[in-house]
Amino acid sequence: MYDVVVIGAGVIGSAIARELSRYEMNICVLEKHSDVCCGTSKANSGIVHAGFDAKTGSLKAKLNVLGNSMYDEYSKELDFPFERNGSLVLCFSKDDIHVLEELKKQGERNGVPELEIIYAQELKEKEPNISDEVVAALVAPTGGIVDPFKMTIALAENANVNGVEFKFNSKVESIEKIDDNYKIITKDGIYESKIVINATGVYSDYFNNMISEKKLKVTARRGEYCLFDKIAGDVVTHTIFQLPSKLGKGILVTKTIDGNLLVGPNAVDLEDKDDVRTTREGLEDIMFKATKSINNIPKNAVITSFTGLRSVEEHDDFVIGEVEDSKGFINVAGIQSPGLSSAPAIGVLVKDIVANRLNPNKKADFNGKRKDIVKFSELSNEERNKLIKNSPEYGNIICRCELVTEGEIIDAIKRPLGATNLDGIKRRTRAGAGRCQAGFCTSRTVEILSRELNIPQTDVTKFGEDSYILVGKNKENI
Repeated sequence: MYDVVVIGAGVIGSAIARELSRYEMNICVLEKHSDVCCGTSKANSGIVHAGFDAKTGSLKAKLNVLGNSMYDEYSKELDFPFERNGSLVLCFSKDDIHVLEELKKQGERNGVPELEIIYAQELKEKEPNISDEVVAALVAPTGGIVDPFKMTIALAENANVNGVEFKFNSKVESIEKIDDNYKIITKDGIYESKIVINATGVYSDYFNNMISEKKLKVTARRGEYCLFDKIAGDVVTHTIFQLPSKLGKGILVTKTIDGNLLVGPNAVDLEDKDDVRTTREGLEDIMFKATKSINNIPKNAVITSFTGLRSVEEHDDFVIGEVEDSKGFINVAGIQSPGLSSAPAIGVLVKDIVANRLNPNKKADFNGKRKDIVKFSELSNEERNKLIKNSPEYGNIICRCELVTEGEIIDAIKRPLGATNLDGIKRRTRAGAGRCQAGFCTSRTVEILSRELNIPQTDVTKFGEDSYILVGKNKENI
């Protein structure tokens, strides 16, 4: 019997698990994939929104602004990359400046600090590549960028070190309420818990509707992105938004925390909650719309494209709290943008709900700090030489594009909740995330995974399940 079972190991489930690990409770996280950060949390803009966009009084607005304010300390404690690069909302017509002013007022009502409106000349000084069509912009200095992979992994690792169990490849098939507790049936076992936390993204309505007469409707909204090589990373320094219009919010252009350029997303509502295809039409559309904001986008520098799914609740707000007709079942549903920005605050909110219900004791030995994998590419030559002297595997470069060493890959495998496949290595170290998109480093990474996990190379996968990289040795099946 668990005190709490969290379903879903994305950034929200992991943030909740980390906050709950402060208490003397028996906690488990169930995840249907082979690793943390395999759903929406791995395919988004990586933006920490300032909080001006959400409707005043909404849960989104409250948790966005609070979550944003927590990021500086949060990133230091858990050692993941975060930068306040600031954001700009572009206005393309003098007739729309009043809309920009209303957006500023909404942000101020929400509690966003330091908002100001600037005009074309000053804007050009801040962003030389901004479109000549832009007449004004709303500046939000508290906007930021973050590595959503490393953040989610950091949260999960810290929760695990503090006693939270993680069960991967554990797809939940059904949930039953039995007296005051819950039976959670997965494909490989049954779990019982006093409290269930539903942090399942686009499937949050599916699990709520198993338990409650008050039904939810969550739509999967596809967003496609183009990621550019680092040679394009200095095209902009801020995160660039377009002023919302009758056609929607428009396309954003931003540098990423790792120095790339990112453009997207579009918005297409889907029936299929697993449809993460990219489309030619969608990618061409976002590239065309991005040129409205920025001059000189180097279209020939795109190195990959991807799709993320946003979880859109029909009333367009977060749904967080205990279900009225099923006490102990806590929804964390409809967590679309600004979900990543709000994650630290959501973790605290849900922790308080659980603590008020179970009244657990706080741990005397909770350790809220965590150190990331050493990033060889950022070390000085003196630091590199010292590291190689102590651990020679750091002298073996595996990924040339991102300068990732064998030592980093071994650490990624051996640390808490370590990587078990190629995507797990990529999210933890960036091996395979560079210009060649794993064209050179895949074979060596497969060898290291095979050796460190003590499995045949033919058992190594890209992302778990049946995504095998190799089928046998050369000429083996002839």
